[in-house]
Amino acid sequence: MSDKQINPKLVEAIGYFGSLLSCITFIPQVYLTWQTKNVESLSLLMILIVNFSCIVWLTYAYLIKSKPVLVANTIVLTLSLMLLYFKLTF
Repeated sequence: MSDKQINPKLVEAIGYFGSLLSCITFIPQVYLTWQTKNVESLSLLMILIVNFSCIVWLTYAYLIKSKPVLVANTIVLTLSLMLLYFKLTF
């Protein structure tokens, strides 16, 4: 490994880009479920695991003060809570 410092702004940008990619993975499913009101193919266990996972990641992000991880998991938690709501009401 070289002695060169990695630009912190580049690291932050990569973190936000990864956050964006993580967030957009849920958008098509939330939109489709909202439009069709069809929740048969949604796994309740998967939704619950994603919600719990986001809570753990949010705790971690808060403790290490990582904004990209905090932003991504806040958005993913919001989207997965929407799926949970849909699963329980549709």
